[in-house]
Amino acid sequence: MTITSVDTVTATLEYFSPPKDGSKPINYITWSPSLGVPQRNWDKVSHQVQIENLRGGKEDSVSLDTTGFQYGRRAAAHKSFDNDEIVEKEYYPESIALVKEITGASRVVPFDHTIRRRRPEEIEDTPQKRQPVPLVHIDQTPESSAARVRRHLPAEDVPKLLEGRFQIINLWRPIGRPAYDWPLALCDWRSVNRENDLVASTLRYPDRDGETFSVKFNPSHKWKYLRGMEPDEYVLIKCFDSKDDGKTATFTPHTAFEDPTTPKDAPLRESIELRLLVFYD
Repeated sequence: MTITSVDTVTATLEYFSPPKDGSKPINYITWSPSLGVPQRNWDKVSHQVQIENLRGGKEDSVSLDTTGFQYGRRAAAHKSFDNDEIVEKEYYPESIALVKEITGASRVVPFDHTIRRRRPEEIEDTPQKRQPVPLVHIDQTPESSAARVRRHLPAEDVPKLLEGRFQIINLWRPIGRPAYDWPLALCDWRSVNRENDLVASTLRYPDRDGETFSVKFNPSHKWKYLRGMEPDEYVLIKCFDSKDDGKTATFTPHTAFEDPTTPKDAPLRESIELRLLVFYD
């Protein structure tokens, strides 16, 4: 596999287009054709954008509180990511320690993880067959973030935790190989118009409803990525921050995308994302 350097790529990203009937957007999180209903009631719309590669000295130009995401290098002790129970037993504790170290948080509670392995021939979207998501989105809304606290923390702790600062952070890293294939692009929070660009959308699980932000196209969006992220590299993605002062990043639109500079023989992407509730005293 021959690797060349690149500063900026032109790529096609898939954005959200609202339902034509004005209804609230709905997306089924676990879907297969056998359900007999469309996976979503809205459309995607493609836009070409410029995506800046931060590899080569610009990795530290972004941070959780300024742009909404932050890169780092720390190899995980857990390597296989083949068994969910072992991932929870081995990878969760080391990830808690890492996030505490980076953020200074007093309490960190992982609540789920997703392993994605790109398989071009697969059409089902089930927990065991998750693939990279080629759609600009934000994992949480303020309402669904508070609901996560209520869902995953002891009831007696919830009122105080919701009074203080808390975040939802996604810890993302490649598994086993560099992520040249369908890498992750992240949008600088400062380039997003929250009132015009974001639309709260229902995420329908088999047993409940969640909520995410769908993202409409805005030519002002500034996109970044770290080309060829390696398994010992990670990115922290801020999905929500209750510190909403107009200066601190509170969310990060992101998406997988087809990088036109990916070597033809690059292995298919495999990655893990771990979502964590992050609290501060």
